[in-house]
Order: sequence, then C-alpha cells, then structure tokens
Amino acid sequence: MASRLLLRSIFAAGRAVRAPGTAGAVRSMGALKGIPTDEEQATGIERHAIQALAKGQDPYSILKPKKYAGTKEDPHIVPSINNKRLVGCLCEEDNTAVVWFWLHEGHAQRCPSCGSHYKLVSHELPH
Repeated sequence: MASRLLLRSIFAAGRAVRAPGTAGAVRSMGALKGIPTDEEQATGIERHAIQALAKGQDPYSILKPKKYAGTKEDPHIVPSINNKRLVGCLCEEDNTAVVWFWLHEGHAQRCPSCGSHYKLVSHELPH
C-alpha cells in the first residue's frame, strides 16, 4: 500500500516538473475532432437502423404507425411475415374487452364487432 502511494507521488512529481520551454502534451477535444456522433460510433443493428432511418425507411418498426381511417378504401395496415395473423380490435376507446379475429392476406376484412377494416400486407424482415 505504501509503495503504491510512493510510486504515485513520484509519477505526479515527474509530471509536474518539466524541462523549461517544453509545453505539456495537452490534448483538447478540438485536436481530436470533437466528440463522435451517434452515426460515427454506432455498430451492428443500431448502425443499420440509423442508416435506414436516414434513407426514410423503418426496418424494425421503430416509428409510430401511421393512422388510417379504417374504412374499406383506407383500411388499417397490419404487417405480417405469414399469410395470416391474429388481430385484436378495441372497438371503442374506453372499452376493456378486446375483439380477436384472424386476418388473412388479400382483401381488407372487417372487425366483426365495430366494422373497422384491416388489411394484411407482407413484411420482409431486414436481417
């Protein structure tokens, strides 16, 4: 323990005493070109997601889904990697019961309770 303290004090004294006329090796953030941005230091899936978002894509469904009217002409879009998917519909805003039904690929289908239209679209996984 005492030897560690002695070594630390020797190194600290050596750093404090410098040859006259020489400046210390001070490295500022300006010399290192600043703090790296998220784009510069991201790797893996995070880097792929940042690059895709810069292109206007949303490969991992990060962004909030677009709102649809739920009519036959403008149905709610449901992405799926299969040709069918189980969908739950909250028919009223304050309703506590969820109406579940199977949605199949093809034309828009109606919720059996409220009549909102849903359409299944194929979704490719990014990896």
